[in-house]
Amino acid sequence: MASKELNPGTVIVTSGQVLNAVHLITQGSVRASFPGGEIILKKGDIIGLCDIAYDSHFFTYTVVDTATLLSFPLKTANSLKEIISGNTEVSRMFYTSMINQVLAILVQYARLKESCSEIYRLSLEYYDKYINTCNSNGIISRSLPQFESFAPLSLEDDLEPWLLGYYASYREFPAEINQLLPGFPAYIIGALNRSSIDIHSAFSVMEDMNDYYTEKMSVFMQENGIDMFDMYTGLLYRLGPDSPDGTAVKENIDQIIEYIKTHPGIDTDLVYERVSAYRTKLQGLSTVTAEESETEEVSPQTVKELANSLDVILDYSGVNEETANSFRKCIMQYKKLSDKSSTEDNARALRAEISKLFYQVYAEAFVMSVRDKVVPTILKMFFNFGFVDEELAGIENANYLYNLAEHFTGDSKNGVYTAYEWFYNIYNVAKDPSRNEFDVDFLAYLHEQKVTAKISAEDEIRLANDPFERLKFELENMFPMVNKITFGRLSTFCPVFSEHNIIKPLKSCLVTVDSIVESIKKVKQIDYSAFYRETVYTNEKANIPKEFIGVEVLPDVILMPNIGTRGVMWQEIEGRKRTTPARLMISAFHLEDLPTTFVRLVGEFRWEMCKRIQGARWNDVSDRSLTSEYFDYVQFYRKNNELSAEAKEKVKQSLIKSKNSFKEMFVRDYITWVLYEGTGSPRLNKIARTIMSTYCPFPKELRTKMGANPMFKEIIDHYEVKTAQKLHHLDNVIQKLNYLGIPVPKEITEHRAYIEGTV
Repeated sequence: MASKELNPGTVIVTSGQVLNAVHLITQGSVRASFPGGEIILKKGDIIGLCDIAYDSHFFTYTVVDTATLLSFPLKTANSLKEIISGNTEVSRMFYTSMINQVLAILVQYARLKESCSEIYRLSLEYYDKYINTCNSNGIISRSLPQFESFAPLSLEDDLEPWLLGYYASYREFPAEINQLLPGFPAYIIGALNRSSIDIHSAFSVMEDMNDYYTEKMSVFMQENGIDMFDMYTGLLYRLGPDSPDGTAVKENIDQIIEYIKTHPGIDTDLVYERVSAYRTKLQGLSTVTAEESETEEVSPQTVKELANSLDVILDYSGVNEETANSFRKCIMQYKKLSDKSSTEDNARALRAEISKLFYQVYAEAFVMSVRDKVVPTILKMFFNFGFVDEELAGIENANYLYNLAEHFTGDSKNGVYTAYEWFYNIYNVAKDPSRNEFDVDFLAYLHEQKVTAKISAEDEIRLANDPFERLKFELENMFPMVNKITFGRLSTFCPVFSEHNIIKPLKSCLVTVDSIVESIKKVKQIDYSAFYRETVYTNEKANIPKEFIGVEVLPDVILMPNIGTRGVMWQEIEGRKRTTPARLMISAFHLEDLPTTFVRLVGEFRWEMCKRIQGARWNDVSDRSLTSEYFDYVQFYRKNNELSAEAKEKVKQSLIKSKNSFKEMFVRDYITWVLYEGTGSPRLNKIARTIMSTYCPFPKELRTKMGANPMFKEIIDHYEVKTAQKLHHLDNVIQKLNYLGIPVPKEITEHRAYIEGTV
């Protein structure tokens, strides 16, 4: 059996490659890489042993030092037995190498578990220090969304605690036992397969731990700036670096930086950028704090205008004195809370009472505003941002909102509406009210009221076009629910604008018409057909009796009056007509990455729109559709012969993370499809990729580019065949029209471009 010498950097085997041989390292060293870690194999180790119980490699093996390999082909199911039985020394090397590799993996498993415990402890420790420093200096502390559900590591399928000791005990066997073991090939083969299975079990658990660790590392620093590092640096700028507490805060920041630099999980470029910006700003601080130098100067006139904002809002709304006094009292109590995100009963009850009163005042004030030609600026701040009090908001933030309110508008041509504009369109009968939380629309609600004899048939007809009834339905059903969901932290939600919710500069998280248009455009660059619906087209003049064509209907996007972290796909159509816009809701100040949020919303829209079209047969695979094929794929993945054991395990873990929701799992895969697969970075398995390629296809130019990749070629070729059939039909229609001298309708031309993927 010939040996082979390989130079440093040579990739011997890549992850996913078929396992058709194992290789003995007779010289040099090799790096075995796996998601979340690596081990080094040296002379006497066997490449491929860890996957011996499976049909493909999980590791990627790369030469570190010039290596010489001796290969053992695995041509049949009995190949391993023949190798082990034929040579006692080889049998011993196989067994010893496997034990060494298992122990190396289990040691990394133990270290990772300890790291997860450490990062949980440190996160809470630094967060408590931050809260205490804020409280002792009379500063309103900021909250982090990550702490909404912050919990220690919890593993559903952890490894047995005795496993590491079990494998480590091999090294303590007496020499005579080690000499005897290779003589029992059946035992060796069983041990190798058992060890391979244990290693893959460890990988599954380590994947969960890596996810946990990465998520908790983002508490310290992440790209969107909603993190501990930003909280601490913001606090330092307010205190001043030379103040007693400022010095302590600066020491904590230095400790956080050191921890981030010495532990993996955060992009090094991001760390360098954020730390450099912090140190530059720190050097520039003299007698003026960064907060003072960065905020716009608040003019005395604006301070005067903002004074007693709550009274202005309450007086304008015309609510009764009891409601007004209750709201004033609650806001005063809320302002005095040291921790406005507290989950204690008194704080929760106060937020609930404020929410109830807020929506009462909002509804009354809005009704007053529709009769006014000019709405006061303070009220615009209230309607579009949830602003009620200048002290609660912080005077600098109130100043920013005051200057913003006059020109904060949507754009109906692009389907973007501020909260006030949206409710006005509902009142003005330009838009129909949204469905309630039970998926019942306004007309269905009125019909139900008539059926239950709560209103008469005449009332049903009259109320259907009553502006105030339409507005009331929207304000009482959609608004409170969506406002809370878009905020993101359900248990600590309060609808009033408060400084403690401002985790990053308001300017940087303001959602504009341009940012929404750009976000939707980015999705369409990968999934160009996302908002196309099939409809029937007829044209007697052009001699076209009936043709099914795709028309694009872009969604309506409504900006909710809060500072939030989530988007909501509230409904996929209006009423029953399929060519009406979907309704996507998002915070006016969105703290997460806006384009990524829109990818998720479009994924949810894709799923719900398909269910709407398919009706009761949405999961019937005999009627092929996106939802039915995806449902079938997830439901029967265990029996799917096209999926490897590793792929099946990943599907299982993905389903667990999605809490057994097929829709959520699809949305996760859709995000992967747009953000990774669409940029040439394959992450999905073959089945999921085929479904996405069929129902969420790439545009023509991207298909051509991706077709060169072997992982996409077969799928794209199949799609192109189907596309060619559809184009052939359309070309016949167009050719017939040309022959008759009839101009080709633009609807047919546009539909052809849609089918081809060149729109």
